[in-house]
Amino acid sequence: MITNTVAEWHKLIESKNAAGLDNILAENVVFHSPVVHTPQEGKPITTLYLAAALHVFNNETFKYLREVISGNNAVLEFQTIIDVITVNGVDMITWGDDGRIIDFKVMIRPLKAINLIHKMMGEMLQKMK
Repeated sequence: MITNTVAEWHKLIESKNAAGLDNILAENVVFHSPVVHTPQEGKPITTLYLAAALHVFNNETFKYLREVISGNNAVLEFQTIIDVITVNGVDMITWGDDGRIIDFKVMIRPLKAINLIHKMMGEMLQKMK
């Protein structure tokens, strides 16, 4: 059982090891992408999206700026620079009683960053399939 979901998430980000997702995602997790219109349901598709995001977002400039945690919810604000575009966003995470993530929503700004992330995530997801 995961005792501190946010700490486990930070370890995963630091290690850049997508294999760790298996331990922190619930089977029925729902992922909300900033560029995909419908929620993505289930552990396999959420794992695919988050693994791709580890490659696209998590470079040497990636950092969390602040986090707000209340009960079983967390909002983690991040910033990274990709192709000279500063990407600012939030990860909104909800976990169940067992500590596994049941809902993961990503929101990013500005529009230029959304367009870049849409392109890069699409390319990365194609490579990973």
